[in-house]
Amino acid sequence: NSLLHTSRNGRMAADLGELLVPYMPTIRVPKTGDRVFKSECAFSYDSPESEGGLYVCMNTFLGFGREHVERHYRKTGQSVYMHLKRHVKEKATGAAGGAIPRRRNGKVFLDLELNRDFNGDEYDCEDEAKLVIFPDHFEIPLPNIEELPALVTIACDAVLNAASAYKKQEPDSWDEEIQVSKHARSLRQQDNGVRIPPSGWKCQKCEMKENLWLNLSDGAVLCGKWFFDGSGGNGHALDHFKDTNFPLAVKLDNLTLDIADIYSFDEEEAVLDPQISEHLQHFGIDIIPIQRVHNTNGMRPRVSEWEVIQESGMKLKAVYGSGFTGIKNLGNSCYLGTIMQVLFSIPEFQRAYVGNLQRIYDYSPLDPSTDFSTQMAKLGHGLLSGLYSKPPMKSELIEQVMKEEYKPKGISLKMFKALVSNGHPEFSSNRQQDAQKFFLHLINLVERNCVGLENPNNAFRYLVEERVQCCQTQKVRYTQKVDYLMQLPAPIEAASNREELIAYEAKRNEAEENMRAPPEPVRARIPFTACLQAFTEPENVPDFWSSELQAKSAGPFLHFELNMTLTCFSTDLSIDMPDFLDLSRLRGTGLQAGEQELPDLTPPIVLPEDTRAPEIDESAAMQLAEMGFPLEACRKAIYYTGNMGPEMAFNWIIAHMEEPDFAEPLALPTFMEPGPSVASSGLAATPLDNHPPEESIAILTSMGFPRRHTVQALKATNNNLERALDWIFTHTEREEEEEETSDALSDMADTTEPNDSDASGPQIKDGPGRYELFAFISHIGASTMSGHYVCHIKKEGRWVIFNDHKVCLSERPPKDLGYIYFYRRLSSS
Repeated sequence: NSLLHTSRNGRMAADLGELLVPYMPTIRVPKTGDRVFKSECAFSYDSPESEGGLYVCMNTFLGFGREHVERHYRKTGQSVYMHLKRHVKEKATGAAGGAIPRRRNGKVFLDLELNRDFNGDEYDCEDEAKLVIFPDHFEIPLPNIEELPALVTIACDAVLNAASAYKKQEPDSWDEEIQVSKHARSLRQQDNGVRIPPSGWKCQKCEMKENLWLNLSDGAVLCGKWFFDGSGGNGHALDHFKDTNFPLAVKLDNLTLDIADIYSFDEEEAVLDPQISEHLQHFGIDIIPIQRVHNTNGMRPRVSEWEVIQESGMKLKAVYGSGFTGIKNLGNSCYLGTIMQVLFSIPEFQRAYVGNLQRIYDYSPLDPSTDFSTQMAKLGHGLLSGLYSKPPMKSELIEQVMKEEYKPKGISLKMFKALVSNGHPEFSSNRQQDAQKFFLHLINLVERNCVGLENPNNAFRYLVEERVQCCQTQKVRYTQKVDYLMQLPAPIEAASNREELIAYEAKRNEAEENMRAPPEPVRARIPFTACLQAFTEPENVPDFWSSELQAKSAGPFLHFELNMTLTCFSTDLSIDMPDFLDLSRLRGTGLQAGEQELPDLTPPIVLPEDTRAPEIDESAAMQLAEMGFPLEACRKAIYYTGNMGPEMAFNWIIAHMEEPDFAEPLALPTFMEPGPSVASSGLAATPLDNHPPEESIAILTSMGFPRRHTVQALKATNNNLERALDWIFTHTEREEEEEETSDALSDMADTTEPNDSDASGPQIKDGPGRYELFAFISHIGASTMSGHYVCHIKKEGRWVIFNDHKVCLSERPPKDLGYIYFYRRLSSS
């Protein structure tokens, strides 16, 4: 049924007004902060360009494809939707051969970007909008100003003119938001004779060679800030500003003719510098030579690396259908796309999300765009259904191949990226990120959101056995921890071309000293067996506290034995990764006959010799107290954030204000004698039992981690801060989850085998130690935080390359140049 647009008399206007009266309370005008999803369905990758168009709810402003709009209507009772449809067609030509002008009202979705797959010079789009009333599907064409109630007209105009729901995350919006620095035109540069070479940079105050910033006043090269995920630097660039007040710095790592990341320490934000070329030339930097080397960390572009990893020198055959759907690059989002392609090639992830698709959709919340399970199911279905990977029509294919224009569309993960990166300082940006860190981030999200579902993380989870031996008493301790990946060292000394590497290093150092172009790079070729051997070598642990001696022991060592599922290597290496692995010899054995265990005692907490009262910036504390927070809480916040200012302290207050001792006076830990642990005494734990130092807790909680989780991490790692941070990233807050999901875990018992030694612990699958390589992710560039990622996956016995939206059969999979390798356990035969 359709109510067609007409203005012949007032009767139709009255009919439309009467028709909409029952629904007027449900029609809203988008307010500031409302996100209008008019380019992507919440349950699929349908858009206005899809055959059925997109339906935007006039109350929640969520978008739904034809297959899913009825579900939202049934769940919410919301009846009024705006139907958006974009018709894309080749431009017609007039008699003189020129393009016929677009219709006056042809484009009405003012902020809906044209699909980049279509060449704007040869394609035109015509947009159609109408209101649809469910369940009878009455249609009211738009615009219809004369006949619609004023509120409805205002709401329709607001939806049509609303900015994209992802505007803040689109790369183009960065240029609109970044302003020219007030220091740019009046910057005074010192004539100190500093000349910056085109490569080989290192922080002047530490050994950092990444995340380096050049101060534009004096030419100092210093490292950036340290991020809570362990990346970044030591903050020497900021310290330099505090000492000198030189305001502007430019990032050297990704400096190109088109891109210059400039930061103003004084204005505390990213800025633009219209005179950046002149400012760089003052220190002898010409952007064009820098651009030639920035992708390879101070070396000439290794053309073979780009071509070999992407197989760009070959005519690859495109493949389509289920499991062969590409993912569009949103601008430095390939780290996310490659990880998701690999994960949804794993049966456990396919079963958990795509296999439970209807159940997940039926029980999704009112806003499915914010539900992790819904968006994972949507992504899995998008990749595996084949709906978004259809070959072109024969006539279309011939024409586009002749023009060398055809590009498979792939799916866009804007909604998914917005969800999984929400609140994360790095993944929520438009900069390139480390694929390995995103993998661990996603594993944590899966762990937190798998309530009632099979936990697909079981495919990766394994136990690491740690053996510590005191060399003075020869007694040992065995502990276990859960992990999801295995990082192997790459011993350069074991390289088969070691002499060639030494000669290259000498030439490179000479080139840096003389400010000449670096020599042709040499890639280290390291046998995989050497990497595995280096991983299992004993490791000396300085200042080890022996529970047998109740004192620090000289020369103990640490030893790992584990079962591998996934491996990671650094870049700029060639590793002869095998197709099949046998890791049976790495299986943990536990306490052996003849070994004696170290007593299970807790090391004492020793205060530093300087026991003076802690220094606290009282003016900063008063500044926070004036905001309404208790003074003692403000003093603690200043102390635990190292007197780094009110802003850091404010973040600490927000993270701790729910704690019962929030307003209690600052109390520092006191010396504790070593005592028996819970395991050895058989008694229930007490508050002082193995309690980590408050200083360590404060450092981690100031990064935003919950206090309870922080304490748990420190206890599990003997109060080692670095290991505790790793522990946090690879473990979720399991105590709460185990209580909530005990029923779900029992339902999963038939698909996962609990570890025999701890039936209440995490679910660990055990089996033979033989594995087969089924996927690997390769990285191109100087750093894992820049460059490009590509993945290869073995499907139906053939290697397939996934390079953003392009999916092709691989001719020469570069298995020796991978960054992350995925192995699948082989069943015993």
